[in-house]
Amino acid sequence: MRFSHDRPAGRAGYDPPVTPQAVPLPTSPLTVATVQAEPVPGDVAGNAATAARLVGRAAGARVVVLPELFLPAYHPPTLGADPAGTDVAADPEGRVEDARLDPLRAAARDGGTCVVIGAAVRHPDGRRTISSLVIDPAGAVTAAYDKQQLWSGERELFDAGRRGASLRVEGWLFGLGICYDGCFPEHGRAAALDGAHGYLCPSGYLAGSEHRRDLYYAARALDNTMYVVFANSVDGADPWRFNGGAAVYEPEGRPLVRGADTGEDVLVATLDPAPLAATRAAHTMLTDRLPDQGLARTTLIG
Repeated sequence: MRFSHDRPAGRAGYDPPVTPQAVPLPTSPLTVATVQAEPVPGDVAGNAATAARLVGRAAGARVVVLPELFLPAYHPPTLGADPAGTDVAADPEGRVEDARLDPLRAAARDGGTCVVIGAAVRHPDGRRTISSLVIDPAGAVTAAYDKQQLWSGERELFDAGRRGASLRVEGWLFGLGICYDGCFPEHGRAAALDGAHGYLCPSGYLAGSEHRRDLYYAARALDNTMYVVFANSVDGADPWRFNGGAAVYEPEGRPLVRGADTGEDVLVATLDPAPLAATRAAHTMLTDRLPDQGLARTTLIG
C-alpha cells in the first residue's frame, strides 16, 4: 500500500494534467467491499468496534470502505458539542495513534485488509477536517485525505482539505473522495487524470436524496471510465437519517452491487481489469479531453 498526496493544491485537489498520467492498468483482479451501517453519535470506541466487526464480514476483500465520519458518526450536534471526544489526532506525518481504534487495527491485520473509514481529525496546526483514515494490513493508521468540498453546515465545524490524494493497492490506483467531493465532476476527473483506476467515496447521504446518491457516483464512474466504491451511513433518527445504497460501480456506471435504502450490509465485489481496459478503449473521454473547455465563449441573441 502506498499513498500519493504531495501535489500542489488546485480546485479539484491539484491542477490535473491535460492528458492522463502513464499509470499502467492493473493486471490482476482486486476484491473490495463497501459498507452501509449505523454508527452511534460520539462513540468512537464503540463505532471502531462495529467497524472491526464489519471488516470481519468482508472476508477476502483486500480493500474495505466504510462511511464518512463513521468513527464519531455524522451527527453535527454531537460533533459541535464534543470535539475533544469525537476527534482523533494526527501527527505532522498524518499518523494516528489512538487506542480506541485498536479493534479496527486488529481486524485489518487479521484480514490482510486495507480499511478506509471516515473520521474527524485534529491536525497539529489546529485544523479540524473530515477525513478518510486508511488502516493498512500491518495496522498502521494514516489520515490519508481531508475532504475538500465541504457541504453546508460542515463549514461551521471543519476546515477544508488542501490537496488530493490517491491510494495504491496491488497495482490498482484509487483516488480518494468524500461525499460532496463526488458531486463535482472535476474532483473525480483530477483523480482519473492522475492515473486512478477507481475512486473511493465514504459518504453520508440523508434520506430523500436517493436519486442524487445513485446518479452522482454512477456518473463519476462513466465520466472517467473507472470503478467507484461508494459507502454510506444508514438509518438513524430524523433529521440525521441516512439512506444506505452503498454500491460498487463498474467503469460504464452500472452497479455491480448495491445495498438497500435501510439496514446494515457489507457488499463485496471484484474489480476486474479487463472491463476497465475495454471501457477505456471504447470510450476515450480521458484522452480526447480538450485543454480549454470553453473559457472563450460566444453568446447569441434569439
